[in-house]
Amino acid sequence: MTRKFATTALALLLFVSCRTATQSTTSEPALLYDVQPAIDAARALSERPDIERAFQFVESDRETIVADWTTINEIPAPSGHEAARALHIEALLRGSGLLVERDGAGNLIATRKGAGGGSTVVFDAHLDTVFALDTDVTTRIEGNRIHGPGVGDNTRNVVALLAMIRAMNAAAVETAGDIVFLFSVEEETTFRGIDHFLAERGDSIDRFVALDGGFGGFTYGGIGIHWDRYHIEGRGGHTLSGSPPWSATLPLARAITRIYELPLGDSARLNVGMLGAANVFNAKARDAWMSVDLRSVDGDELLRLDREVEAIVAGEASRLGMRMRRESIAKRTPAVLDGHRTSPMIVTAEGVWRAFGFNPSISNTASNHAAVVLRAGIPAISSGSGPCRNAHALDESCEIEPLLTGIRRNIVLAVALASDDPARVATDVAR
Repeated sequence: MTRKFATTALALLLFVSCRTATQSTTSEPALLYDVQPAIDAARALSERPDIERAFQFVESDRETIVADWTTINEIPAPSGHEAARALHIEALLRGSGLLVERDGAGNLIATRKGAGGGSTVVFDAHLDTVFALDTDVTTRIEGNRIHGPGVGDNTRNVVALLAMIRAMNAAAVETAGDIVFLFSVEEETTFRGIDHFLAERGDSIDRFVALDGGFGGFTYGGIGIHWDRYHIEGRGGHTLSGSPPWSATLPLARAITRIYELPLGDSARLNVGMLGAANVFNAKARDAWMSVDLRSVDGDELLRLDREVEAIVAGEASRLGMRMRRESIAKRTPAVLDGHRTSPMIVTAEGVWRAFGFNPSISNTASNHAAVVLRAGIPAISSGSGPCRNAHALDESCEIEPLLTGIRRNIVLAVALASDDPARVATDVAR
């Protein structure tokens, strides 16, 4: 590793290694640190000959990027059914020189070795989508937009990882630490893929970048989530039977109305997404159920909403002589890593974003793999490689050209984050 490589790449991290400030969870002070040195270092990295060659390769690779985007998006991959998509990507990685593996959860892991002495950085893009296997995922290009269910969440970032690998290899980009490209499973449902990955490899990870939503900014913390399925159970009966007994759908409907009237704080979100009851027209439901998704970066507010939702459902069930049953599906606390907001990783990322002309929004509201990793005590951020709209909808679409910018930005971020440990470098400089 050359002295120029070490000096340029490590400047991003060295500057912030001794900076301190108070972490914020709900609002951002006007100034947390002087980010200009990080911007200058990111610009210097972008001018390094090997990275300039990588940038040029990305431009020349546009046709392959778009072709991959279309082909991969047309391989159905609902959560739990990612195998065909993973197999296709694994084939694309043959001959890349990376160590390519599959783990017990079905994650595809490709490791690009560094020169040594740096940090191990994971760049993750989940393979799964929210669309059923029989969804028409035909993908089309219109002008500078690509259209199709799943093109944004999350095929754009899967394609970005593949393009990063090709560009960095073609340009012989050197990193100090290893870059692990993770194509993960079941992000949209259980988080089983990332949980398995962390259980097996968490101790070897220094920094983690989840490529998922967003583009103009990034997150440094994770939102708390409560997922529950609430049942209201009664006697049921035929449509022609006297009332009461009522169908269990009646108290459920009343409960939903009241739940949506609950006051929410600035960071809180609430959604009743799934419903179920009887399976024929002429039956009063014995069991009517709904899913409730509660989210907040404020743990106390999350618990308050949790208690109030349960009380509402129980009260509406009792009102008609029925009972409530609650199934807890997932409970994840807000993901807060002490000092992370002003850590070398975050200042480095902000410097990279600003060097590429962005005025980034920086928030603590991740609800993806970054939040899981932060809860494991590993520094993480999440962002996206390009701008898209209508995620999780059949008319999802993305802009094509900005993805090329996102890929270049990812390359600079990868080189910077894989630099040597800033604490050790600071000691060496002091000597």
